[in-house]
Amino acid sequence: MIQLPLSKLSNVGTTIFSQMTQLANENEAINLSQGFPDFMPDSELLDHVDHFIKKGFNQYAPMGGMIGLKEEIAGKIENSHQAVYHPDSEITVTAGGTQAIFTAIATFVKKEDEVIIFEPAYDCYEPTVELFGGIVKRFEMKAPDYEIDWNVVKSLVSEKTKMIILNNPNNPSGKILKEHDIQELIKIVEGTSILILSDEVYENIVFDGKQHLSICKYPELKNRSLLVASFGKLFHVTGWKIGYCAAPKYLTDEFRKIHQFNVFSVNTPMQLALAEYMKNPDHYNQLHHFFQEKRDFLRQGLANTSFELLDCEGTYFQALKYDKISDKNDLDFAHELTIIHKVASVPFSSFYKNKLNENVIRLCFAKKQETLERALENLSKL
Repeated sequence: MIQLPLSKLSNVGTTIFSQMTQLANENEAINLSQGFPDFMPDSELLDHVDHFIKKGFNQYAPMGGMIGLKEEIAGKIENSHQAVYHPDSEITVTAGGTQAIFTAIATFVKKEDEVIIFEPAYDCYEPTVELFGGIVKRFEMKAPDYEIDWNVVKSLVSEKTKMIILNNPNNPSGKILKEHDIQELIKIVEGTSILILSDEVYENIVFDGKQHLSICKYPELKNRSLLVASFGKLFHVTGWKIGYCAAPKYLTDEFRKIHQFNVFSVNTPMQLALAEYMKNPDHYNQLHHFFQEKRDFLRQGLANTSFELLDCEGTYFQALKYDKISDKNDLDFAHELTIIHKVASVPFSSFYKNKLNENVIRLCFAKKQETLERALENLSKL
């Protein structure tokens, strides 16, 4: 038998999302765990894909992306955030948001560089940093408010700090950054060479009239930031795996050096279809109304249960505190909920390095009305 080398990610196994989806399938449970819609995208978008496939646009796209799509992205950013990116030299179409995040970290993080993340954190940040020899410094946001103590964050900064990773709106907590958060961040990075990687894949899913404060709205941050977004979240097509990274040219030039050897280019007819579809801004500007109806329906249905509903300011995830129902840890409770009560969720401890258990689970409400109704029927019995 060949002696294999030590694993680069010895502590990494199958993600909690895959685990809970498999458990849901095995137990014929309603899957509110993994963050994907169970409804069809707009038929108009699908018709555009069909059109461009049949027109013969089936070969490699340019490495940075189709110019028409990049122009629509630049227009969207400028209209939404009053920030200007050059379509050809400052926007790169990627194979989903996660690839953009991976490539950004791979590009800039070297051995012993320090990277600050905020937990609960999306699960790709830490292993990617470690894969390239970086050291993760964590700030734990805690229930029920998931606020950031910026004085503590400041104490994490050192001469080795290379990058700060933000996720706004935050998956899984649904928390959004406020103006005071941004101003504190500006103070922290002022006079440093710290880069910011801003994961904003849920930027158009913010509720109750609140505003998404993109990193690119602030010139002091835009010029040191890589902004990541996702069409999967925007148009209900997570399986297409198309996103983008917007960054100043000096950062984009370096980003593309890695990107070209990672995926090189992204699905051509779908890029063209997205560009055509985005010509009508209502397709993304009205998204928050669509998901707020689903959020409100779920919250109203759970209002008379023993679950405590935590604030959901953005994303399509609702956090629930269940300590009045069970004293089990969140992983065990999530398994019980799936096996016995036939509703799959994700335990919040999986978003923390130290598996912090605060008796909180996450439900995805990007689902059909009948899916949510069936889930609420089961959850109302607890």
